[in-house]
Amino acid sequence: MLAGCASMPDSGGLESVEASQRPDSQVRVFALPPRDNAEAVGIVDGFLEALTSDDPTYAVARKYLTPKAAKNWHPERQTIVLTDGPLRSPMDRANSDGDGRNFVLTGTRVASLDSQRAYQPDSSSYRGRLHLSLVETAKGKPKQWRIDVPPGGVVIGQSDFQRIYQSVNKYYYAVDAPSDGSGGGTGKQLVADPVFVRKWADPLTETVKEVLEGPTRWLNQAVTTAFPLKAGLRAGVKSLSPDDANKLKVPLNKSADTVGSAQCKKMAAQLLYSLRDLSSSSVEEVDLERSDGRLMCTLKADALVAPGYSEGTEYQYFFDSKGHLVRVPGKNSSHQDPAQVAGPLGEGERGMRSVAVSHDQERAAAVSADGRSLFVASMVTNASLGDALVHSHAKAEKDGFTTPSWDGQGDLWVADRDPKNPRLLVFGQGQADRMQEVRVDQLDEKDRIEAVKMSADGARIALLVHRDGKTLLKIGRVERDHGMADGTIELSVADLRLAAPEMEDVTAVSWAGGSRLVVVGRESGGLQQIRYVQCDGSAPTGQALPGLTRVTEISASSDTELPLLAHSDDGIVRLPAGAAWQSVLKNGTAPVYPG
Repeated sequence: MLAGCASMPDSGGLESVEASQRPDSQVRVFALPPRDNAEAVGIVDGFLEALTSDDPTYAVARKYLTPKAAKNWHPERQTIVLTDGPLRSPMDRANSDGDGRNFVLTGTRVASLDSQRAYQPDSSSYRGRLHLSLVETAKGKPKQWRIDVPPGGVVIGQSDFQRIYQSVNKYYYAVDAPSDGSGGGTGKQLVADPVFVRKWADPLTETVKEVLEGPTRWLNQAVTTAFPLKAGLRAGVKSLSPDDANKLKVPLNKSADTVGSAQCKKMAAQLLYSLRDLSSSSVEEVDLERSDGRLMCTLKADALVAPGYSEGTEYQYFFDSKGHLVRVPGKNSSHQDPAQVAGPLGEGERGMRSVAVSHDQERAAAVSADGRSLFVASMVTNASLGDALVHSHAKAEKDGFTTPSWDGQGDLWVADRDPKNPRLLVFGQGQADRMQEVRVDQLDEKDRIEAVKMSADGARIALLVHRDGKTLLKIGRVERDHGMADGTIELSVADLRLAAPEMEDVTAVSWAGGSRLVVVGRESGGLQQIRYVQCDGSAPTGQALPGLTRVTEISASSDTELPLLAHSDDGIVRLPAGAAWQSVLKNGTAPVYPG
């Protein structure tokens, strides 16, 4: 029996464990204050460890700083995420004059959060500096080492970041998005703006504050908020929580006192949608209150219109072996045979290689087999194909038009890959006489757009951009200029940013929710894989997808409960939640959801 017993060691040294190695996201970490007479290196290590704690105000971390440094240190202004956490090295030794110690922090960046909690991928090297001085902390006691020059913000490792923070979508209204007629401004025009909040630092209240503060700088030019300028929580309100009936009361300051009922409901809708994305939230109703405590308006979650853009049943579309456009219901379609779509595309009167169905599922855009003609046709009986909207002068079939894409406002987007005249085009309401060439900032003659996928809200665009042997996924903001002399709206794409920075060869992409995309691609030297990414470049945790052989096309619905669709060596396949890939049609091509 004694052979099976264990005992605590009574000799040997202690070995520190790096904070960035913690794998359990459910573990809460509490920081320890500095020990008396700790060496300078112990103060630095204690401070860095305190940055990884779940202390919402960094109160313990401030104890490692001098009083002046603690007052002037603003951890909320920036969070720097490193691959393995910061490595500290002393820059010098303590000298007889006692004028301090210097330490350098180094590492490789993964990303950073700015003061708005917005995520920005970054693979550059990091180098920061700490300075310590001996200061008096209590009368009659020896001076203690404290940090008088801390780093600018918080510096932590990637695993600690994933444990401490969670991504939350806050919602705003797309500029120029048409009203859905619901009277509350809810539904079709809401745009997700992802930010990160701390999991253990009252994330519900933090999410509400983030919504009130307005959209992030990157999205600001494409959206608007229903909240008045300088709107915020009433003075003295530190925390919010729903009552037993899951009703959340949000007391606002005087800036919102003159808001009318319709605008108030739009404000409440922004909060309800944002809190719905918060995993710890159970809010079913929001009450907005004026500064004097009077009720401004009430909105229940069941009164919201889901921010999907397809009316009624959302179908899965693809071409069958004969070139006919067919469809099956998105839900409960396991045992249903594909049905031919009404209209010229369903009849297959002309061969097409790609298709996009409008969000209202009344029209479809298709590119001819040679890639040089773009058509739009109604999906009703006896409709005709008509003339092409536009022609490409590309000589090779691999050039010509990309697969088109509809936004939720009814506009059609496509890229012409003609090497002599590459361009991004948009057709207002899918009409030939409303064609406009769209300027794309940060692209030059060496860049080639290989694929276009519009977000349903029309505020963002996903582009696969090929350059120097690499195809990268970039997300741009769609801006609308109303200053044209003829009254038209000029569109442009601005501030392109990487959404899958670790992938150097992206094959296919589709929007898969408000801020999430599903991508097919590979990392340097790796095999093809399918994964989810956020439009800000962050990677959702716990979102692994089963592999598939040679995927060339992929499509997802704005309804995250519907299965993924893909075209691979096995033909058209789908991936229901919690299941393996299933065959839909062996000889089918071009699988798409509306959009």
